[in-house]
Amino acid sequence: MGAQGTSTLDFGAHPGTYHATVAVTGQAGIVAGSLAEAWIRPEATADHTSEDHMVGVLRVVAADIIAGTGFTIHGFTDSDSYQAPGHGGTPASPQNSGLTGQWSVAWAWN
Repeated sequence: MGAQGTSTLDFGAHPGTYHATVAVTGQAGIVAGSLAEAWIRPEATADHTSEDHMVGVLRVVAADIIAGTGFTIHGFTDSDSYQAPGHGGTPASPQNSGLTGQWSVAWAWN
């Protein structure tokens, strides 16, 4: 039997980063052969609206399964031109070096 839940990826304050991770732990039933997945959840955080989550340049991957423990969610951005409204900078400017703030993700494994 698997599980499902939500987590928050935090890319930090400006200038942010291109890669953030969050560990999903407490998954006693997960095994090395389990299938884990993660996706962007359009739910507002302190830093971003639900709409930001729908249009943000962010992809997520569930990887690094540790049997009896959990897995890691990796969040990536391939773009240095995205800035959420109100976060300053112009597209492709040097100050836009990565994503910033917290982003909601959902996950499941079986």
